Amino acid sequence: MTGPQTAPDPSRRNEQSRAAILTAAAELVAELGFGKLTIEKIAARAGVGKQTIYRWWPSKGAVVFDAFLAASENPSGSLTLPDTGDLGEDLRTVLRLTALELADPAFDRTGRALTAEVLTDPALLRDYRERLLDPLLTVTRERLRTAREAGQLRADADLDLAVELLYGPLYYRWLHGLGPLDPGYADQVVAAVLGALGPTRD
Repeated sequence: MTGPQTAPDPSRRNEQSRAAILTAAAELVAELGFGKLTIEKIAARAGVGKQTIYRWWPSKGAVVFDAFLAASENPSGSLTLPDTGDLGEDLRTVLRLTALELADPAFDRTGRALTAEVLTDPALLRDYRERLLDPLLTVTRERLRTAREAGQLRADADLDLAVELLYGPLYYRWLHGLGPLDPGYADQVVAAVLGALGPTRD
């Protein structure tokens, strides 16, 4: 005599398929590179049909972006910056981690592929801005705002410019391969920004 039969849970099956697709995309982009990656290859590796993928993602770039987020340390997209009261130390913590991530070969290949894709795919660019870039810039700007209110930055410091001055050099160096990306370089960037925008000493 068999026990009671339970109907399959469609939501669980879908989540399992989605996880398999993201894993397949991450593996294949690392193995083949973005240019040789196709929806067909992702579907075959994940054991699903192409239509299953297109049901959730409009392009292979969108699949890879979700795989990239799923593999990150913070896939929920909830970003925070440390606030110890020491602005310099907080910024060094964040930029050191950013520099190390950019220098990671596992990140580099996928990161460059996504960077190229967002320049030609307006929908992917919008998704990238909404889910990754804008939240990062917002929390950084808010941390700088609290520092400005505490007198750790000049009262007239332009916070939008400050955010660009912090992250811009790291991404510029990474994009063009101009030099090492390490904690020492991150510390130099923080020192330069605080030197330019910090309170005037009497």
